[in-house]
Amino acid sequence: MGIEYVNFGTAGVKVSPLALGLGFRGQFDRDEGERVIHTALDSGINLIDCANVYGWMDDRRNIGSSEQVLGKALKGRRDDVVITSKVFSPIGDGPNDEGPSRYHIMREIERSLTRLDTDHVDVYIFHGVDDMSLFEEQFRAMETLVQQGKTRYVGVSNFQAWQVMQALDVQKRINAQPLIAVQNPYSLMNRTQEDELFPMVRESGVGVMAYSPLGVGLLSGTYKPDEVPDESTLWGSKRKGTIAKYMQGRAGKVIAAVGEVAADLGASMPQVAMAWVMSHPEVTVAISGADTVEQMKDVAGALELKLPADALTKLDDVSYGMRAVLDGAPSDVAEDLE
Repeated sequence: MGIEYVNFGTAGVKVSPLALGLGFRGQFDRDEGERVIHTALDSGINLIDCANVYGWMDDRRNIGSSEQVLGKALKGRRDDVVITSKVFSPIGDGPNDEGPSRYHIMREIERSLTRLDTDHVDVYIFHGVDDMSLFEEQFRAMETLVQQGKTRYVGVSNFQAWQVMQALDVQKRINAQPLIAVQNPYSLMNRTQEDELFPMVRESGVGVMAYSPLGVGLLSGTYKPDEVPDESTLWGSKRKGTIAKYMQGRAGKVIAAVGEVAADLGASMPQVAMAWVMSHPEVTVAISGADTVEQMKDVAGALELKLPADALTKLDDVSYGMRAVLDGAPSDVAEDLE
């Protein structure tokens, strides 16, 4: 069965409903990262999500290294791939090393294009929102990039529904191309977007790029209720000592339910969790954070998995009302849901 490509939000460009995100939180080998990208492309995935801050984050000097790896991997294949990148997050300690100012935007697009070894990104995304009084400045800057051909489309990330509507109003007033998509967290572990964002996108047509669809790896099948996570994993290293709090609450029940559905369907837990996200018509694309070739091959199977009605009902019921801060979770968990 071939991939059914879809319009990217309100745009005419076609993308796969599954994308590869290059956060590479568990991958520190650049050659392996390149192989992950090739595996995604060979699976029919044509959308790669990146950012100017993505890379091997153990060392600030490596900020942007994901863009470098992507640029190298796309030699000879650039014209067949839709690239997103982002601007806004801190890339240094200087007063203009973050945020939505025209100064920062115009400087960072040039740096990203150099690392990507291309003359344009297809969708340039604001990685966050801060001072809304700067909306006119930042969206005028984006429109300049569109007119210069350095980006084809504009998107936003981590915006609330009302902020998306404010942005669209500003873009309309200044006669700028409207944003086509919003990238926010969405998974069985975090259904916050259903409250306001989903109703908004049903009316506006703006697409949703769902990041962290596996709940920061909790739905990957890697973690078991009675086992201490391996130190090579996120929850065995950065989040060491906290996973038991999740397993004791409703999150543990969601993990168990995903495992049961996967067993019934002869699928993997990542495939089930991803298929559930992609089953929502409001979601244009779900972003996989696969770090290895094996993970990428596995999650790509979600493209051919259609969850039956009883499985959808089971997953809907067990996860109803789940939010970013899970039962028993430390208050800073939201930081790790990106």
